[in-house]
Amino acid sequence: MNNHPILEEHPWLIVTFGIAVVVMLLIDLGLFNKKSHEVTNKEAVSWSIVWISLSMIFSGLVYYYAGATKFYEFQSAYWIEKALSVDNLFVFILVFKFFDVPNSSKHKVLFWGIIGALVLRAIFIFSGAFLIELTYLNKIISYFGVAPFKYNINIIMTLFGLFLVYAGIKSWSSSGADDDEDYNNTRGARLIRKFFNVSDKYDGDKFFTYENGKKFATPLLVVVTVIEFTDLLFAVDSIPAIFAISNDPFILYTSNIFAILGLRALFFLLDNFIHLFSKLSYGLAVILSFIGLKMIIAPFYHIESVVSLMVITGVLLLSVVLSLLYPAKKD
Repeated sequence: MNNHPILEEHPWLIVTFGIAVVVMLLIDLGLFNKKSHEVTNKEAVSWSIVWISLSMIFSGLVYYYAGATKFYEFQSAYWIEKALSVDNLFVFILVFKFFDVPNSSKHKVLFWGIIGALVLRAIFIFSGAFLIELTYLNKIISYFGVAPFKYNINIIMTLFGLFLVYAGIKSWSSSGADDDEDYNNTRGARLIRKFFNVSDKYDGDKFFTYENGKKFATPLLVVVTVIEFTDLLFAVDSIPAIFAISNDPFILYTSNIFAILGLRALFFLLDNFIHLFSKLSYGLAVILSFIGLKMIIAPFYHIESVVSLMVITGVLLLSVVLSLLYPAKKD
């Protein structure tokens, strides 16, 4: 694994990344989605192509200026996050269905969900990188004058690995999201109802409305909060997984954010064709277990980034192909 962060040699890449993200968000929200509307399949496909293309162009810059290893790390982390986020979208679909969110308001909910993810992922990734750097076993015992071990085990990474293997096994044996879950009893919904009176009716895409002269939160604010809490829980899986790919916060954050930014458009495709991805959860279970094992054995045997990329993309493609060959019944 390359231990030289990109920002030490090419700090302007973070500027390029920041400008690209801000400009695209402004274009997406201000130019094409100034008014709330129902997103068509054509529009969703177009935006999916735009975001994936932008991600691949940026990865090309990483390859040109930082080399093949960083490129493989970016691609591996990107597709891991993209795949795990698709699993997250299945839950979003159930949340929207439960709260009966109007199609014209779904885009706004997803936009603010992504803004929240930008902040949360930055906190998780940079704090995680800091903690990992402090928890190498040889570094800890050196403070007590103990001779270093042959293998430099990292405590946090080993715990992450064990957790991901467990999460993969659990994901394989579970049936996925529960269609009958009461999302009104989730932490996000309870938090909003604790601080605000919540109206029973939507008011366009507004988060607050007035009824008989009193201010009420609309169900849309409840939905946004539930989505944010859901993403927070899914980050518990996805963030540890990408730390198995790279120790460079720049690679981890940029790949993570590029993967997340394209999810809003992808959501509207999944919403219509969710029955065609019935086997994806099994592929994600295999990927989580593989990444967990990679973390556990890292001190003893290093799996190259290009190998990780091949395994991840291969499993994803196989799960999608099997889903298409043996689709679930459309609900």
